[in-house]
Amino acid sequence: MPRLILHVDMDAFFTSIEQLDTPSFRGRPIVVGADPRGGRGRGVVSAASYEARAYGIHSAMPISRAYQRCPGAVFLPPRFNRYNEVSDTVMRILGGFTPLVEPISIDEAFLDCTGTENLFGAPAEIGARIKETILRETGLTASVGIASNKSVAKIASDLQKPDGLTLCEPGREREFLAPLPIGRLWGAGKKTVSELESMGYRTIGDISSLPLKRMERLLGRWGEHLWLLANGIDERPVCGDSERKSYSEETTFEQDTGDRALVERVLFEIADGLSYKLRSDGASGRTITLKLRLEGFETHTRSTTLPEPVNDMATIRETAVRQFREFERGGRLVRLVGIRVSNLEDSSAADERQLGLFEWSDPERKRPRSERETEKVLDRMRERFGGKVTRATLLRHRDKTD
Repeated sequence: MPRLILHVDMDAFFTSIEQLDTPSFRGRPIVVGADPRGGRGRGVVSAASYEARAYGIHSAMPISRAYQRCPGAVFLPPRFNRYNEVSDTVMRILGGFTPLVEPISIDEAFLDCTGTENLFGAPAEIGARIKETILRETGLTASVGIASNKSVAKIASDLQKPDGLTLCEPGREREFLAPLPIGRLWGAGKKTVSELESMGYRTIGDISSLPLKRMERLLGRWGEHLWLLANGIDERPVCGDSERKSYSEETTFEQDTGDRALVERVLFEIADGLSYKLRSDGASGRTITLKLRLEGFETHTRSTTLPEPVNDMATIRETAVRQFREFERGGRLVRLVGIRVSNLEDSSAADERQLGLFEWSDPERKRPRSERETEKVLDRMRERFGGKVTRATLLRHRDKTD
């Protein structure tokens, strides 16, 4: 029996939430990302509404270029807490149709609905029910692709955006894909597409009709994978209960900097935010990775795997700062810095040792005596007052009362 695989992709997710929450934004070009600073801003676009895309604005574009293309757009900072809140609702809805839900980002997921037809109807009806439920509970639209495998379903979901529903009947995958450009294939990068187009291959049908050996000669081992996808063959399963692989944050400086103290201060702030996210999710990680982007967009990473899983700010910060100090950048300026925590485990496996780096000793004021206690205080304050409460805020308050 053919599988019944759906790919559900929210439409312009970040900007649609902004337009939902602020009705005056509807119909206007919305750009979520860094501060454009009148066209002088650093950083990139995180998301663009369909109205903004009409100006050629897209994700990962430098924010300064986006501003130049549409200075009248509404530029907004990302609100990840809100986006995660809506994402959780969407994933809960999807889980009501099948336990086999595989999120692949904050706003899209695969579902294996094989065998659910008796409960929810024919494939197209299942897709329509999912869309209707998401719209009713979130006020947002989603596009759904339905096929016998993940690759074709993902391609299908993109064909009639926004608010689309596209079905590829089992057995017609090759026919369905043939007229589409090669770039539609999941994983076909710009370099691969350019190489194939230079040889006269422009559609998926052009390469699906080639002998497999020919594709292997053209692209090596990658050729077989691409040939299978072009022929509508993809046996990868939908993996339910997909676990998060890492946590990361990064900051782009307004100006490239050689100020080591500034970089380390930013690493402090990043480590503080990351540690809070880890503890909030009950996670800890063994591998700390520093990301450095230098002037000229040259990017380097340095990783350290620790003997015990951690989720405390001090260890994350100290590891990243040490990696930064050991990196020889030859006097080049730093454009971006980031930290990633991976090799995750449940936080119950984390080392419960008390870290005294921020030990406060005034018993009359009942200040925390350990870093762990400090983090508990901060976590409670963040839960009550929001993510703007930082360790720096708490330390400034302490200094004022000393």
